[in-house]
Amino acid sequence: MKLAILSRESKSYSTRRLKEAALQRDHTVKVLDTLKFAIDLQRGVPDLYFRQKPLGTYDAVLPRIGASITYFGTAIVRQFQEMGVFCANTAHGITNSRDKLRSLQILSRHHVGIPRTTYVRDKKDVIPAIERVGGAPVVIKLIEGTQGIGVLLADSIKMAESIIELLQSQKQNVLVQKFVAESKGKDIRAFVVGDRVVAAMRRTAQGQEFRSNVHRGGTAQAVDLTDEYRETAIRATQILGLQVAGVDMLEGADGPQIMEVNSSPGLEGIETCTELDIAGAVIDYISAQVDFPEIDLRQRLTVSKGYGVTEIYVPEGSNFVGISIKETRLSEQDINVLTLYRGSKVIPNPRADRLLESHDKLLCFGKLEAMRDMIPPKTRKRRQPKVKELVSEELGDQDAVTIGDPD
Repeated sequence: MKLAILSRESKSYSTRRLKEAALQRDHTVKVLDTLKFAIDLQRGVPDLYFRQKPLGTYDAVLPRIGASITYFGTAIVRQFQEMGVFCANTAHGITNSRDKLRSLQILSRHHVGIPRTTYVRDKKDVIPAIERVGGAPVVIKLIEGTQGIGVLLADSIKMAESIIELLQSQKQNVLVQKFVAESKGKDIRAFVVGDRVVAAMRRTAQGQEFRSNVHRGGTAQAVDLTDEYRETAIRATQILGLQVAGVDMLEGADGPQIMEVNSSPGLEGIETCTELDIAGAVIDYISAQVDFPEIDLRQRLTVSKGYGVTEIYVPEGSNFVGISIKETRLSEQDINVLTLYRGSKVIPNPRADRLLESHDKLLCFGKLEAMRDMIPPKTRKRRQPKVKELVSEELGDQDAVTIGDPD
């Protein structure tokens, strides 16, 4: 495999370890400065230049895109994708995760725990927003901060109001978030590669510092995650469209609470405390994908005229409750069930004899007209859905069709 690592810091620990792991596995690898690329566009021939010369052929790309170059960096990754090169993280996934508000908006509609969060611009909305998340103390975050930078704890409503007003005066976009007191200055970083957590650590803040980031002086120790925490980390990664990610979670009273999903997670802290070859796990995953690539459903399933992907929601009282998938007769309407979502559980390719329960969601591929016709009249009148609403650009953030609403 010929691998390109996109990084502006060739001497950083993470980049060095990834290159070393690739070389140990007899792959060809080069570290390429992301800002040294130029994009060439012409009909049918997307191309890239590097340092004013045509770029050679690569089998895979591992993006390490810093927050300061997100726009240009994701444009380069997108160009690699258009050229048919496997990218460990897509431009779409990187963009989703980089913006804290966008990522939480996507996660909030799924059964993934997140701290209560609000986003406001009008000064009059600040105090009501703080009260909605549970009152002081609250955490105030810059939408695009990294490594704990731009994360503040306000002990009182007055202090929170002053901090938000100051940041907004500097043209900064901020989130107001519930302070999860039971986490006690600790959080968990789960390192996800593909469909598994390859390592996890618990980070603990030091002294009066409430941020547990290692860059802020926090300490770290290896931890074995429960199934709930592993499944939450993996699902959050997949919902945002990533394959390699560091998922930061608080240990809330109601279970894991996602703080952030990082598309370029550092390796030094977690490899040091777990003594695991995480770089090797990343390289092995990329190599496996190059040898046997997964099909991108978003692009493949929606190209057939009149067909698309959507979620079908089963509300309480629906005539689908208590019957099997086969008995729904969806298949007879040219609708195939790809995945069943039940609470926090994800059941891929569910059996035809599986019984449905209230609040299940079925990810389906089939005729858009048939799925649209399943919407009850009162729902259709309220939302007036269009066919384009049923074809999602991202499987993790599609509109849902509600079926069998009780009268």
